[in-house]
Amino acid sequence: MKSFPNRGRLGGARPALAALIAGFAVACTAGAADWPQFLGPARNGTSTETNLLEKWDASGPKVLWEKDIGTGYCSPSVLGEKLIYFDRVGGEEVVHCLNKKTGAEIWKSAYPSKFQDPYGYNNGPRSQPLLAGNKCFTFGAEGKIRCLDLKDGTVLWQRDTAKEFEIPEAFFGVGSSPVLEDNLLIVAIGGQPNSGVVALNPETGKTVWENVGEINWTGIPMTAWPGEKKVEWRKYEKQASYSTPAIATVNGKKLVFCFMRQGLVALEPKTGVCDFSFWFRARVDESVNAMSPIVVDNDVFISGAYYHVGSVLLKIHPDNKEIHEGWRSTSLEMHWSTPIYYDGYLYGFSGRNEPDARLRCVHYKSGELMWDNDETWAPHSTPQPAVYGRGSLIMADGKLIALGEGGKLGLFKLNSRKMEEICHAQITQLEHPCWSTPALSEKCLYIRSEKKLVSLKFSRD
Repeated sequence: MKSFPNRGRLGGARPALAALIAGFAVACTAGAADWPQFLGPARNGTSTETNLLEKWDASGPKVLWEKDIGTGYCSPSVLGEKLIYFDRVGGEEVVHCLNKKTGAEIWKSAYPSKFQDPYGYNNGPRSQPLLAGNKCFTFGAEGKIRCLDLKDGTVLWQRDTAKEFEIPEAFFGVGSSPVLEDNLLIVAIGGQPNSGVVALNPETGKTVWENVGEINWTGIPMTAWPGEKKVEWRKYEKQASYSTPAIATVNGKKLVFCFMRQGLVALEPKTGVCDFSFWFRARVDESVNAMSPIVVDNDVFISGAYYHVGSVLLKIHPDNKEIHEGWRSTSLEMHWSTPIYYDGYLYGFSGRNEPDARLRCVHYKSGELMWDNDETWAPHSTPQPAVYGRGSLIMADGKLIALGEGGKLGLFKLNSRKMEEICHAQITQLEHPCWSTPALSEKCLYIRSEKKLVSLKFSRD
């Protein structure tokens, strides 16, 4: 399959800004015990911590502290002794900084928000804070990007993308989290006509480059869409998805993989140049792409859950300009969570809705379904049985840690031959929906629902 490469558009004041970027280095002090961004220290849902809890009884791990919080869906982020969570309280979006060991608040920073979810879900932020060095970056549900001083919450700079760019209203608010790479803050904002992704100077917030939209999607084949050959770009088309960009080196070259609402684009992080674009989305308009791309060697995996769009593994050619499909299947249908890759296999919660969602293991190279946990779902029983539903996973100490959307916490062995659940417990402080990925830091597990943030002891002693 051919690609349609194009140039990224650089922002203003080029010489001065280039000098700023060249002289700027983010002193990111994140270590193995930190969870400073979406999907953790390596952006893959994996922690290198060891000597973690191996089993628990029906009461679950010990609760260290719990806190009533405002609404939202984003996970907390942890750097050093600070934990940052982002929520909506009344008419404000609020960034809270806590002492991670005690839950005591250190500072908070709030600003007005009028966001209302058009489908009746909560009105809080969905994007996870990014912590690097002495800075905290947030991306609110209405599109406000803010950079705060991690020490005291002072606002260093902010951008209102909804006002500064031409951005069609997203279906469920802003859901992609920012990433930091090559001294650039890269954010999928969904701007028209060619500002789907922007890179900002993290010191000043100024635009360095912007790309993705009409320039790269026009003429792309609508793969797997019978009767429609190529994309004819529409200026009102929504570009923003819920997916957070992934950064990986392919064929010796670093690329940013952005899973937009239309599909996957691969960008050069320093310039925004698009190496290839691949159309991948459900035909129904009311749909989103949400998982972060998974890149292994020279292959990239993406998946969606709306109307059996399924998954595809793309094989990237040596020049990074062309791709072809390795396989396409509905063996995994990822809704909002990102599966865990380990030793040639993917582990993830597949399914769009709670009744049909199940934990599965799929062979990465072939798409073969290895096993499927079809939980018992009794829609008319009272009380409802505790099921994982559309859960989320992280990996640590050789095991999978699962948080179900109703607050069921489970521990699984990494076994590609059969499902092996070690233990589970209903975390009574949580209730549906728990749509945020757990965060792990210094043998403490942090989990949240719409109303509660809980710290659990996860050490063996």
